[in-house]
Amino acid sequence: MKVLGIIPARYLSTRLEGKPLADIFGKPMIQRVYEQAKIALGNVLVATDDQRIADAVKAFGGQVTMTAAEHTTGTSRCLEAYQNSKIEADVVVNIQGDEPLLEPQQLDEIVNCFDDKTVDFATLVFPNAEELRDGNGVYVALDKNLNASWFSRSVIPHMHGIERNEWDKAHQFYKHVGMYAYTPKALVEFSKMEQTTCEKAESLEQLRWLENGNRIRVGITKHRTIAVDTIEDLERVRQLIQQK
Repeated sequence: MKVLGIIPARYLSTRLEGKPLADIFGKPMIQRVYEQAKIALGNVLVATDDQRIADAVKAFGGQVTMTAAEHTTGTSRCLEAYQNSKIEADVVVNIQGDEPLLEPQQLDEIVNCFDDKTVDFATLVFPNAEELRDGNGVYVALDKNLNASWFSRSVIPHMHGIERNEWDKAHQFYKHVGMYAYTPKALVEFSKMEQTTCEKAESLEQLRWLENGNRIRVGITKHRTIAVDTIEDLERVRQLIQQK
């Protein structure tokens, strides 16, 4: 199976501007993500609209392609990068550029979803219990065939008639890991779809695929990642890397 990993990276961020270039013990964050991805994948490409990020990637010897500034989602940026690359791929993996604790095994887990030839879109989740109290993150309900039934920023499913502190004893909850993989055909199809009402309500673009009657296969991972959205997240990641 030919796999291309694409890391969309923007300089502008409302909460932490320039975060792809944030220093983590002598390396910009984008380099740490890239190096972890390269352990699992032969072809990895950074997609950016910012010359500063492109220059940083070239400086550490990574592959980079410039994309338009108008993209509103990482998915549409991935499509342009894939088309620009001219690299043949059976699967394209959209890797979050703000998760420097990415584990290479996660990439293997998401790619393995495509061993089933009927799968054209996949993502990852991890079993969760202890974070139900805070309700942060994105939760996923699964069907019996390991397809996503729904994604929500609310804890789903709601456990009717059961005290919240008892929910984890009655049901296995899952939280979303923001990594996606698609066949090139599905990536093109997804990028052409118009935004849907639930997608807008939840601010979760993957709902667009479900609302159009499609499936998303789910791989279950034991590895948790931390998205760096704030300076506090960055400090936490630095501490964890230092401990390793």
